[in-house]
Amino acid sequence: MRWEKQRVERGDVAALPLDVPDPVVRGGGGAGLKLPEPVPIEAGTEDAYAIEIQAKSIINRVPGESQVPFGWTVNPYRGCGHACTYCFARRTHTYLDLDAGHDFDSKIVVKTNAGTLLRKELAAPQWAGDPIAMGTNTDPYQRAEGRYGLMREIIGALGERANPFSVLTKGTLILRDLDLITRAAEQAPVSVAVSVGSVDEGLWRAVEPGAPSPLRRLDVVRKFADAGIGCSVLMAPILPGLSDSEEQIDRTVGELAAAGAASITPLLLHLRSGAREWFREWLQREHPELVPTYAALYRNRTYLPETYQRRILDRVAEAKERHRLTPANPGRYRGAEPVRSAGDREETRQLSLL
Repeated sequence: MRWEKQRVERGDVAALPLDVPDPVVRGGGGAGLKLPEPVPIEAGTEDAYAIEIQAKSIINRVPGESQVPFGWTVNPYRGCGHACTYCFARRTHTYLDLDAGHDFDSKIVVKTNAGTLLRKELAAPQWAGDPIAMGTNTDPYQRAEGRYGLMREIIGALGERANPFSVLTKGTLILRDLDLITRAAEQAPVSVAVSVGSVDEGLWRAVEPGAPSPLRRLDVVRKFADAGIGCSVLMAPILPGLSDSEEQIDRTVGELAAAGAASITPLLLHLRSGAREWFREWLQREHPELVPTYAALYRNRTYLPETYQRRILDRVAEAKERHRLTPANPGRYRGAEPVRSAGDREETRQLSLL
């Protein structure tokens, strides 16, 4: 990536969106890339920085071989301040000569012209109005969104065009845009999903230290349900030895059902290159007793054995039955199945939100 052509001159963030510059040539990796000067995301923070760029395009086509139920995505950020130890997208930071560990958590690439660019691309004659998925790579409602407010303009642009969209998030900041999402849902199909792998507060602090607590995310589910927009839940990831017991799963499903979740789709932890190494370091540091268990289960593979997946998915299904959770629209969501292929490209492979 040629960073120099994506540099944003410092100024008042409120003046965004910025004019779109000359086209930027996308590329990957290579030594010696000169990054734009990072700026603090919040006053007084020393650990989280934004790298402000101007993107060449904002609507991304999903590769044809990817087994996901959507064809187009919008990602206004790269990197994520939620700092989830297991995040599958970590490796994408290495394409920018940044590391998949601390840099991914703290150096957030911000596409400052995302709103302007989206309006331009939605208005293009060749755009057919296909559904657009957001939150499939890094969270669009992470901490940086509080400063830049890109999603409010993105949601507004999609609503004005009556373009179908879906949002997957751990961020409670999505409630700021409840009014826009509600209006957009009156014009086109809109789906909202929240990711909650467990309601264990101790586990949340350990594996998702920068994300809102799961109990605050349950409040997002409630408020969208109250607004008449069904909110589904991606119960992900379920962590072997940490959140996969019958008791833990039953508690999580019970609280999700009580919050008004329209559906629950479970997904077990998968570990790709980048995430695998970072998670393994965390596990050795925090739960060394589980290292042999993980070594036996994964054996340097991305996915857990199908027999293990099926056992845990059955536990979730039984808990859903106990708590009488059924989809509001049975035809709208697909249930989870064990992952059999290592070739899919997105964590939301098992979700059908549109």
